[in-house]
Amino acid sequence: MNYFIVGLVCYLCGSIPFSYLLPKLKKVDVRNVGSGNVGGTNALRAAGPVIGVMSMIFDALKSFVPILIISRIFDQNLYYIGIATIFVVLGHDFPIFLKFKGGKGVASTTGAFFALVPISGFVFLTSWLSIILWTKYVSLGSIVGMYAAAFIAYFFNKDFAVLFLLLATLSTLRHADNIERLINHSERKTDLIAIFKKRRPS
Repeated sequence: MNYFIVGLVCYLCGSIPFSYLLPKLKKVDVRNVGSGNVGGTNALRAAGPVIGVMSMIFDALKSFVPILIISRIFDQNLYYIGIATIFVVLGHDFPIFLKFKGGKGVASTTGAFFALVPISGFVFLTSWLSIILWTKYVSLGSIVGMYAAAFIAYFFNKDFAVLFLLLATLSTLRHADNIERLINHSERKTDLIAIFKKRRPS
């Protein structure tokens, strides 16, 4: 029964669509603009860097906080941590509040990295940002960054490394269309520097 409750609570936490709600403050429905994806990148493009970054942070926190709480309540029990982590990310990917049409799990997975193996979180952010600045492909940075984070986790906790590998694979599947466009050289580029420059007052 406890497993069910943990899974349900974490799924509902993950289902809170911050990348949909925050852009609404600027009257932007991310489902109807850009890629149509309910995720931080689309919020960044559609609603600007402030809303975009806030969306990413809150999407990460909605997994970071419940995972951390569950790990404390159940004394680092791997089964409860695994259930909490998987279901909070599934909630982000398939939110009940948006008819199960959510994001690709990048920010919520990042929150799990920081909650369980913080160095994996920093490795992800470093890889993610470096690849985006170099190639301007957010999807490529996200995918490579998540596998890099899982690899680093192996040296600190092999169980969490396996869990992170599962999450990276799930997100990769959610990026299937992006991968196809990357192969066809038709993936949309995101110039982070240009986006943030637009926020500077003239």
